[in-house]
Amino acid sequence: MQAPTFTLPNAQGEPISLEDYRGKKVVLYFYPKDSTPGCTTEACDFRDATQAFEENNTVILGVSADSQKRHQNFIAKYELPFQLLSDIEHEVCEQYGVWQLKKNYGKEYFGIVRSTFLIDESGEIVKEWRSVKVKDHVAEALQYVQEQK
Repeated sequence: MQAPTFTLPNAQGEPISLEDYRGKKVVLYFYPKDSTPGCTTEACDFRDATQAFEENNTVILGVSADSQKRHQNFIAKYELPFQLLSDIEHEVCEQYGVWQLKKNYGKEYFGIVRSTFLIDESGEIVKEWRSVKVKDHVAEALQYVQEQK
């Protein structure tokens, strides 16, 4: 399946497009909120594996509905070496089917369901991880990328 194309602002407000990465694999991960425990763990796991992904011609893009300012703070605090994109209107989240009704402590609300997509060099989605559990997820995604040679 062809990955939905998009352009979103990064933490500095620069437009980043999926098309910018043609010829590389892209790990596109959607997460609920900057600086929350699970999202911080996931971001730091991706940070720690960035070089291994890069060695496999793979870039990492994180997407949430957080503002650019929140992304700047999150990147600075945890020294994240990859782009975080702001999908404030959740249009891209909806394109990828990760903006869903969630339940927490008896309350219902819409939010991002933690999900990761591996997009190949030609823009095809080759693997989806939906409703991701943070523990071991990045290692599993990296192993999958490494096996695709």
